[in-house]
Amino acid sequence: MEANPAFFRDLAYVFLAAITGGMLAWKLRQPIILGYVLAGVLIGPFTPGPTVTHVHTLELFAEIGVILLMFSVGLEFSIKELLRVKWVALVGGPVGILLSMGAGLLSGRLLGWTATQGIVVGSVISVASTMVLTRLLLDRGELSTEHGRVMVAITLVEDLAVVVLIVLLPSFGSLDASRWLPLAKALGKAILILIPALLVAAKIVPPILRAAARTRNPELFFGVVLAICLGTAALTQGVGLSPALGAFVAGLMISASAYAQEALAHLFPLRDSFVALFFVTMGLLVDPKALVSNLPLLAAMIGLVLAVKFVIWTIVVRVFGYSIWTGVVVGVGLTQIGEFSFILVQVARNAGLVGADVYNATLAASLVTILVNAALVRHVPNWIGRVRLARHASGRVRVPIQKLEKHVVLCGFGRVGSEVGTALDTFHVPYVVIEVDPDIVETLRSRGILCLFGDATHERILQEANAESASLIILTLPEGSKNQLVIRNLRRLNPSVGILTRSHSRTDHEELEASATMIRHALDYLKLPADQTPAYLRRFREAVGAAQIVPSVAQMPLPDVYEFDVDGPPLANQSLRQARIRERFGVTVVAVRKYCGELVVNPAADTMVNAGDKIRVFGLRDQIENFMPLRNQEKPSREKEPMGTTE
Repeated sequence: MEANPAFFRDLAYVFLAAITGGMLAWKLRQPIILGYVLAGVLIGPFTPGPTVTHVHTLELFAEIGVILLMFSVGLEFSIKELLRVKWVALVGGPVGILLSMGAGLLSGRLLGWTATQGIVVGSVISVASTMVLTRLLLDRGELSTEHGRVMVAITLVEDLAVVVLIVLLPSFGSLDASRWLPLAKALGKAILILIPALLVAAKIVPPILRAAARTRNPELFFGVVLAICLGTAALTQGVGLSPALGAFVAGLMISASAYAQEALAHLFPLRDSFVALFFVTMGLLVDPKALVSNLPLLAAMIGLVLAVKFVIWTIVVRVFGYSIWTGVVVGVGLTQIGEFSFILVQVARNAGLVGADVYNATLAASLVTILVNAALVRHVPNWIGRVRLARHASGRVRVPIQKLEKHVVLCGFGRVGSEVGTALDTFHVPYVVIEVDPDIVETLRSRGILCLFGDATHERILQEANAESASLIILTLPEGSKNQLVIRNLRRLNPSVGILTRSHSRTDHEELEASATMIRHALDYLKLPADQTPAYLRRFREAVGAAQIVPSVAQMPLPDVYEFDVDGPPLANQSLRQARIRERFGVTVVAVRKYCGELVVNPAADTMVNAGDKIRVFGLRDQIENFMPLRNQEKPSREKEPMGTTE
């Protein structure tokens, strides 16, 4: 078969445009996907100059980009993380979609549209682009954050909703039981095929990966990884579901294995190439004339996406118990439409429900909302942090961080970072924290700990922390790519400074070992007395372990351990994140013994504390004494239990 030279010319145009647009966006400090989309508009069939002709063929290739991106997202997730946000996704997701469709119907009545057109527009604006969202979250290193997990889970539910809407849209206005029955059968068939297939795959995938890894042949290993990704995507597409959903599930199957990071390292170059192809192809579909051909319709759709969807998702997330700030960030992240909206409006157009005006307005609205959304996702979280911190900064004298010398810069104050901070407090080592969670920054500042709100990858933030004069930099960020960027910026500021970093840990035991290892290296690097580091680490492991705590006999003030019953408010019936014990008092919750007898070691922030549980905290004596008022509120009539008492 003879190759089509026009197709290869188109492919060259696409990648040249991607490089040019991406470099320009990078130069202007804008998200690279903006450069890709605008470059696609310039080489599209609706603009003068070099023109791509095989748009449909490129769309098929671009679908590979969606599959590879969702596969990589699955690799970086874990089933445990996904289950933490199951209710807001499984219940809140459909509620948000229905409210968006209702908003479209109501707006249509106000603007004189037919009821059918209103429902179609509502359906089109109800689903966000999974591709755009995950790409922006990855670029900002926020995929594993609370709002990142919520947004990804909601978009996965939206993927399933698209399958339902594709079946139902052609018959809106004349729905009857004959439409619902085939849909129920199709979904039932998909479940009956997928669940056994995925259970079998979960059993056979690890041995296959192990065999491929033992060959020590990178090509074979990557071939197996790619086959798992594409095979699972093909299976889900074969049963009528989204191939992107199948790719995400394939990534989840591998994520808990020892081969996840190696698979990601091989996948990145191929994934990013196809992602660029996807966004350029998205730009090819946009006719710039559509931006002005029907301004009222376009303005209505943009308003629904940017304003109404923002309000809907903020409220939905807030109703499910998340903070208003998490709701705002999730609402901002979902204020765009993309590839799934294209599919839905095409189905509606082919069924004669809407005309070319709605189709063109959808394409134009997707371009505008993606451009606006990229800017909002980039700036709104930082703006929220500054607004919240401004309230707490009023009336306080700012500590001159720039005057610090020979201090430690601690980037990240999660589980590992907080435990390292306790060690630095113990030995009176001055340190500055850089943290992106405004709640943590507020509480640390209220305790008098030097803390900067911001992303450690930004050189300006490192300068503010006076990294040029630091004796040690400790990076506890779980994202490897983020750590690499921080290190590059640090080397420009302070080429000789010592840097300790960590790799991503997926289990509580690995988090514990990461904390202990970083503490040991940090204390050794700071040249503390040789006998003090082992003594501290023994105390730390005793505190986290289930063994009886032995009172300290060392010649130094080691941290104390305190265990107590939770009988009711103010600690009961909330997560450790909501209680914010570490940030408010400086003590670290190292174990929670549930009332049923289960011991949760090094508990995650989402661990719930209920009446009847026991909490074990680890910290300096004065920190524990500061914690006592809250403890006394908990059990005012009982004697404090002895330090180190365990069940």
